[in-house]
Amino acid sequence: MNKFVRKQIHGRTPKRSLLSAAVLVGISLAGFATIVQAADDTSLTWNGITLYGTLDVGVAYQSHGSPLSQDFYPTLNYIIAPNSNKSITTIASNGLSQSKVGVRGLEPLNDMFSFIFNLEMGFNPTSGKLADAPKSLINNNGVALADRKTAGDGSRAGQFFNGAAYAGLSSKDWGTFTIGRQNALFLDNIVKYDPMNAAYAFSIIGYSGVAGGMGATEDARLDDSVKYVFKHDIFHFGAMYQFGKSDGSPGESWSLDAGIDYAGFSVDAAWGQKKDALAAASLSAAQLALPGIPHDSLAATVSDNEAWQIAASWTGGPFKASGGYEHIDYSNPSLPVAAGFAGLGGYWISIVNNAAFPHDKELQIYWAGLKYNFTKDFDITGAWYGYDQNAYGAVKCSTKAAGNCSGNEDVWSLRLDYRFTKRFDIYAGAAWSKVSDGLSSGFLNTSTTTVMGGFRFNF
Repeated sequence: MNKFVRKQIHGRTPKRSLLSAAVLVGISLAGFATIVQAADDTSLTWNGITLYGTLDVGVAYQSHGSPLSQDFYPTLNYIIAPNSNKSITTIASNGLSQSKVGVRGLEPLNDMFSFIFNLEMGFNPTSGKLADAPKSLINNNGVALADRKTAGDGSRAGQFFNGAAYAGLSSKDWGTFTIGRQNALFLDNIVKYDPMNAAYAFSIIGYSGVAGGMGATEDARLDDSVKYVFKHDIFHFGAMYQFGKSDGSPGESWSLDAGIDYAGFSVDAAWGQKKDALAAASLSAAQLALPGIPHDSLAATVSDNEAWQIAASWTGGPFKASGGYEHIDYSNPSLPVAAGFAGLGGYWISIVNNAAFPHDKELQIYWAGLKYNFTKDFDITGAWYGYDQNAYGAVKCSTKAAGNCSGNEDVWSLRLDYRFTKRFDIYAGAAWSKVSDGLSSGFLNTSTTTVMGGFRFNF
């Protein structure tokens, strides 16, 4: 373990592999598997420490798609993307859930408080690599749009623990306080209220972290953050703060959430701000040709974001209905960020745009869906998702001439899920997504149909 070194070239792109991750996990948990015993039907627990994980693999067809990514954690552009091109049929993964391995623990300290922690590593089973969204963007640097592989920005950036990495104290009477890398409050609500349970293949708010990250998918999980959640009777409350001026997070973040759970009905309302939010992108051929631009770096748009969200669900008999609304306001950063710094995961940002929003961009996100349980092990879910963007450029427009024109996106999806056991299920479904006007600017095609079937094993 002492010889495990995280290498970095020129202070920019880290090289990672699942092999090194497996070595470290194997050393850290040496002997654990031989003494762990099943505490119940759903967990492997020993002395308060639980080993857990998910493996999700399948086959997908897309009417307009792009080649499989080894790094981007959805592995495919399940939702229409600028480079969605020809029809494809391919193995794919993480259709319902992110494949992962994690360990969490709980140690009672006294009658009131317990120490808790959670460490989680997400990976792509089709390549055996750590989930790494920025690396997928670098793979497309300088590549013509029609030849680009699947890629996208995201909060999992090749870190060893690219999911959760936090510790703290928990009390039944006083709530839970944690420090580290953890889900944003908005993402917690997406997971709770998305009809498709944030499934990459069937939900745009699951596939993209924009809604969960208050406008920036990198902020769906926040490094260097403190989080407090409290529940009393039917009421619950959450607060979160992220420290700024650090690697991967130039600006601070604040967010609050409050809600109730009563007799099958749940509702949450959240508000938050993020300063100097980063949206990373691949470098164009013209940007790569500029003097001093490293070929393994990225471009980024910087913004100050403010968002509010309300979501609800109702469960009655075999039915569960859920839906929500989120409003996000993007403005030019009050404290511009200069190019030439390490972003999330240590990736170098060499091109920066601090003036992308002559007028504030307003993005509205809607979703609604219904789940029906035929039996306790077999269900069907249908959902609709919508994006609505205003015109925020210097000149108002409502065409596909520019990305800052007003525009819309719609996603409709249907999914079947059958659980053979508590740990193993199979699923099949389809999603249709379409963009129009400003949200379709620069796209090779404006719609795609994705059909996917697969299996998932949880332990």
